[in-house]
Amino acid sequence: MSTGVVLLNFGEPAEPDRDAVVDYLERIFFANADLEEADSEDARRERSRQLAERRAPALIEEYEAIGGSPLNPQATAQADALENRLRADGYDVRTYVGMQYTEPFIGDAVDAALDDGVDRILGLPIYPLCGPSTTIIALEELQDEVAERDADVPVQEVTGWHRHPDYARLRADTIADFAADHDLDLSDPDTGLVFSAHGTPTHYLEEGSRYDVYVEEYCSVQAALLGVSDYELGFQNHENRDIPWTEPEVEDLVPDLDAERVVVEPVSFLHEQSETLSELDDELAEEAEEAGLDFYRVPIPHDDERILDVFADLVEPFLADFDPGYYQLRQCQCRDRPGTMCLNAPRSD
Repeated sequence: MSTGVVLLNFGEPAEPDRDAVVDYLERIFFANADLEEADSEDARRERSRQLAERRAPALIEEYEAIGGSPLNPQATAQADALENRLRADGYDVRTYVGMQYTEPFIGDAVDAALDDGVDRILGLPIYPLCGPSTTIIALEELQDEVAERDADVPVQEVTGWHRHPDYARLRADTIADFAADHDLDLSDPDTGLVFSAHGTPTHYLEEGSRYDVYVEEYCSVQAALLGVSDYELGFQNHENRDIPWTEPEVEDLVPDLDAERVVVEPVSFLHEQSETLSELDDELAEEAEEAGLDFYRVPIPHDDERILDVFADLVEPFLADFDPGYYQLRQCQCRDRPGTMCLNAPRSD
């Protein structure tokens, strides 16, 4: 059977074009419109546009400062490298990039896969930490896009995979190598290690999302692999609505560190983008330096070949048609759809 593997991601405008940025933001706000009460879909759409117009100027400034977002080309490079790797292993597979909020959209990826005549589609979210507005929504959209085309093509899904041991080691090695390159001792009490995670509205946690649990356990494992006992966890929140988000916010946490320097590791990302290149490298760095701290930010290992090993492990049971449980994948509980597999679900025995 031929398989189309759709690598799902958030997307981001490549250039600081105002219309593109506003449309991008409006799609995000509309997808999360249930965070606020509204009388109708038209009201939700109007509110989403209002929020987008308000947020756009600051985001455009960020894109101008970083010279545009590299997210899409980095995601495409990952997809191409994964296809080459899997085909070299003997699998009849094509990979596609499907973005939630910018081109190529998830529907575009589905169209391309169907045009190529694949026999089945496998959705792989490139979000290591499973969240409701990222992993779950992206997979729901993939299913909807296939259903809208009335395609007789089964869709399989992988969700949370931050517990993959090779992924944990890859990220820990990246931090350790960065520290060594900059002559930093992560065990030095004057060096503060901060894990920065993408925030989420607490509404989703109250509804049952375990995103905060995944973030906390992942950071504790990273610290253990690094041999570090003291670290901090902060969240990058986007408080465009008057609703509570995860705490503490990283920009509040870093200036209050009792240290001489800070090393920041962005745990939620697999590509460089505005949240790393602007929010961390510019805005957070300025906060740290104003507080008298030397600032260091660990780069995203988006082009590390070991990430292909992780992706290949996640999709191989589906390509080779053997029980995903053999690779410790189990029925997902965050997305209660039969056959959706992850590494986060507890064992049933």
